[in-house]
Amino acid sequence: PWRMMNEWGIPTIWQEVLLYKYLMKIAASGAYIPPVAVAGGFTLEDHVFKGLALGAPFVKLIAMARAPLTAAMVAKNVGQMVARGNLVPFYRSYGNTVDKVFLNAAELKNRYGPRFKDFPIGALGVYNYFERLKQGLCQLLCGARKFSIDLMSRKDLAALTTEAAKATGITYISNVDAEEADKILDSITARRETYVWNRRCLV
Repeated sequence: PWRMMNEWGIPTIWQEVLLYKYLMKIAASGAYIPPVAVAGGFTLEDHVFKGLALGAPFVKLIAMARAPLTAAMVAKNVGQMVARGNLVPFYRSYGNTVDKVFLNAAELKNRYGPRFKDFPIGALGVYNYFERLKQGLCQLLCGARKFSIDLMSRKDLAALTTEAAKATGITYISNVDAEEADKILDSITARRETYVWNRRCLV
């Protein structure tokens, strides 16, 4: 449904910009704002990071539909190929059994024992997909020095275009940390002036 995805409604980033504006207005009135979820084509961990940061401190959840459904369908197809013994080369490079193709299969097998064989392959694909998202999001959070989603803020983002900066209120990439840089440079200049003055006094 590409026409629906590309041409109907408001693009995700604009939805979140409007949502943030409305929530800020409600918060300013003193009203309680419950944890908010946003959706709109999120598929990868960097999408999740940006969605949470752009809506911080209100957005606490990213809702997904198409991406996990795709993971389930692809996994089901892979399971059928394994059963028929005709895995395509891409998957065969990992192995020719479910345990080898799906990274987290061994973990689930150890955890659930005999019950593992009753799990639908599609469910295994969804579990692997969300584990991938979890690991990727943890790495991004670690890189941003934010060890909890509650600590995320809009300052964890930078706008790559002036249009994005204007639309979102996020700092343009070349201006990120500009104030901090100026403070450092000012302190260096001040220390140098003090050093030069003291040197002249000593002479």
